[in-house]
Amino acid sequence: MAQKTGLRRRDSRPSEDDAVDAFDVPAAVLCAFCGDADCAGCEEATITQSGVLAIIPWERTNAGLWTRLWSTANAATQGADSFFAVLPDGEIPAAMRFAVLAELLAVASMVTMLLPVVAVALPTLTLAIAHDPALRVAALRWIAIGVPALALWMVLAHVTHGAALDVGARRQGAASQRRRALRFGLYACGWDLMTGPLGALVTLFSKGFRAMIDLVDLAMHVPGRASVALLQGAYKLAPDALGRARRVGAIAAALIAVASGAVAIALAIGWSFA
Repeated sequence: MAQKTGLRRRDSRPSEDDAVDAFDVPAAVLCAFCGDADCAGCEEATITQSGVLAIIPWERTNAGLWTRLWSTANAATQGADSFFAVLPDGEIPAAMRFAVLAELLAVASMVTMLLPVVAVALPTLTLAIAHDPALRVAALRWIAIGVPALALWMVLAHVTHGAALDVGARRQGAASQRRRALRFGLYACGWDLMTGPLGALVTLFSKGFRAMIDLVDLAMHVPGRASVALLQGAYKLAPDALGRARRVGAIAAALIAVASGAVAIALAIGWSFA
């Protein structure tokens, strides 16, 4: 007589869950409204969102202004490789607001740090400004005009760099990604905030002295890392073509540096004759 056993035979047929688990499904960024992965932003999207499911902290609405600003600047700098490799297409206004705010804070913190240095280096001029109301007004006017002007110049410089990368990629046969390249330049403004005096101060108190020192190395290498990430992720360029495309961006960056120096000299001359 057959003996009953408490063990039941396991069904060897694969279940639906097993079939799904057998595939490695990559994560996708889908439009929050139409569900299209290639959507550049539906008309129903608000002006503060990119039209895609927001993976950029700045374009989310569930956190405060400073949290979104700092998280995005940190991601664009500390995690430049992954951030710019998956940078989605989307609206320009949100990225523009980030760029302007980041550069205003970066330039203002730099000016704040340099003022005591200038006061020590040029004591005669400092005393003259302190005792002459007209000179004080002129100095304040120059600061009030110069800080926003320099911030906008830095935004333009980063956007030009992004546009140059797009030109370089198209010359290597890649499809144009003009808007994504523009967003690359705008979010790259987070580098200046993160590696500037304000970013260094925040990093010192939040992560320590060692992390603050590491910002110096990041400031030198993050543009190259971000450029490679964009050209590989968005333009799908092979390594040899990627190098040639990067050279176009490097030339643009060099020209921007020369132009920035010329602007600084012009401002210094203008100040001396004011």
